[in-house]
Amino acid sequence: MENRRLVLFIVFTFSVFMLYEAWQRDSRPPQVAAPIAAVPAGPAQTAVPTPTQTLKPVPSATSAQPAPTGALQRGETVRVETDIYVADINTAGGDLRRLELLAHRDTADQKKNFLLLQEVEHTYIAQAGLIGNGLPNHRTKFTATTSAVKLADGEKSVSIRLTAPEAGGLKVTKVYTFYRGRYEIDVGFEVENKNSSAVSADAYFQLVRDGKPPEGDSAMLPTYTGVAAYTDHQKFVKVPFTDLDKGKGDYPKKANDGWIAILQHYFLSAWLPKADAPREFYALRGDSGLYSAGVILSLGSIEPGASASLAVPLYAGPQEQDKLETLSPGLELTVDYGSLTIIAKPLFSFLQWLYHWVGNWGVAIILLTVAIKAVFYPLSAASYRSMARMRVVAPKMQRLKEQFGDDRQRMSQAMMELYRTEKINPLGGCLPVVVQIPVFISLYWVLLASVELRHAPFMLWLDDLSRPDTLFGVWFGMPIGLLPILMGATMIFQTYLNPEPPDPVQAKIMKIMPIAFSITFFFFPAGLVLYWLVNNVLSIAQQWQITHAMENAKPAHGK
Repeated sequence: MENRRLVLFIVFTFSVFMLYEAWQRDSRPPQVAAPIAAVPAGPAQTAVPTPTQTLKPVPSATSAQPAPTGALQRGETVRVETDIYVADINTAGGDLRRLELLAHRDTADQKKNFLLLQEVEHTYIAQAGLIGNGLPNHRTKFTATTSAVKLADGEKSVSIRLTAPEAGGLKVTKVYTFYRGRYEIDVGFEVENKNSSAVSADAYFQLVRDGKPPEGDSAMLPTYTGVAAYTDHQKFVKVPFTDLDKGKGDYPKKANDGWIAILQHYFLSAWLPKADAPREFYALRGDSGLYSAGVILSLGSIEPGASASLAVPLYAGPQEQDKLETLSPGLELTVDYGSLTIIAKPLFSFLQWLYHWVGNWGVAIILLTVAIKAVFYPLSAASYRSMARMRVVAPKMQRLKEQFGDDRQRMSQAMMELYRTEKINPLGGCLPVVVQIPVFISLYWVLLASVELRHAPFMLWLDDLSRPDTLFGVWFGMPIGLLPILMGATMIFQTYLNPEPPDPVQAKIMKIMPIAFSITFFFFPAGLVLYWLVNNVLSIAQQWQITHAMENAKPAHGK
């Protein structure tokens, strides 16, 4: 009875945690956002300005917001190559439309580099422009002086300058600056006022994406894809695309600090304006089905004959925790470990330290398992001693079953009396499991969410610890691997070390549950299955030693 309850408790608790985590990631109570002002002449609708147009004052950031782009226009492509990027900038709007990460492999084909921004298989681009009639935006035709630029050896940065058609006495240049070894790209504007009157201008910086989940995402391993924002006042918030579909979204609209981003599994892109500058955030869904998330900042008033400039860093790359926290406050929170972050972050830090020591993530996971097992050794020992006592008194329990037959009430009373006499705690085996469940779930999110383990090999056929083991292929949509099979075998073996329940039905359930439970591990990351397999092997060794010692000492306890 106790063993059946224990296994059911494990499965139930784990399921509740998984459901709770999924709810936190994908669902929010409906909250009505502030109405979004109409944009009669915003960037998505403004025609290409001409030099004959008269420049009009730009509406303030509080009265207009850019809208998501419609069909992308075509222009010339300017290619930029650095040590970590291959980027394509289109002169139509000056958009950043393709970003290839040289240090990361494609999810499906590891012979290719990973594309974060693109416009072929799905739409995910970065745009920037100025708000107001006659001012260049993401529909303006820019001109470039070159079609390709490469970061030369010894250079720390390289820039691309795009010039907009002069209109109303304003000369506007859009500037991209790429840096060696850095995933930040400065995107900015230089505005020279040749007009006879002062001009105020606001700039918007936005990310535009469709709702297509990243390749490799699945229902069994759900990850968040959507908007996120952070301010010192409201802290880290998510804005799912489903909220934007309903015209809702609880995120900071105005602040003097913070950033806005679009997240997906392992990667993010985020606009990171400097602190202590007023800004307005926005996130919305356009008529074309594309989502945009961006920030509006002011260039201020530009006097006649004067110039003004504004640049905002765009981070577009992996969610590497140690680097993100140095770029902007709260950016490391984009590595989402859920409600157990307080446990997951130290676990990852220790795991990363082990990796730097041994140079193999699989070996680091094994060492982490040994360390966790050592910490919980006293609790596990108490649990196994309780189970060993149950095995010792198993003959007495069998006699009680024969004596009371189908009288369950008297049978239960007799068993409780036997427990008191033999000083057995029937729930003694539950505490170690209860304590380790949060650790197990935290490690689940560490292995699932940490880009450092993406495509991390272990040995032999295990070339990616962040993905399920597929040694024997995929059958009917289920990945079949050796690690989950070995783990299931260890769970079955553990049932033979535990006392068998007196009820035949319960005994059958105890034999079936490990098989049913282990099947779910076919879908789990190989790194997590490796942890559980090693943990089971260590548990079997510990339990066998304690059980063997107590059974050999059985005569000393008397009859």
